[in-house]
Amino acid sequence: MRYQLILQFPEDMMNYDSLIEMEDRLIGELDDEADVDGHDIGSGEINLFILTDNPKATFAKAEKVVNHEFAKELKAAYREADGEEYVILWPPSLREFSVA
Repeated sequence: MRYQLILQFPEDMMNYDSLIEMEDRLIGELDDEADVDGHDIGSGEINLFILTDNPKATFAKAEKVVNHEFAKELKAAYREADGEEYVILWPPSLREFSVA
């Protein structure tokens, strides 16, 4: 897969069980179009990593899976799998994205 899509939430937004449940739902929704590549927790944030060839279409599907309560704090961006510069997808007003 050519791109890494990252869904990012504040760490205090969900517990570990909610995170695993969201990952499982993403795996089901994204099917063969993308690979949910795990998560990391720390530095005040939770990051879900998704490998895909079409990050915008994958984000559109993933966005449907994100619980309403988490959606208001969602940040999303992607980069080439071996790249370092992020392209921000959500929210449109976000000017900088990083993974700690």
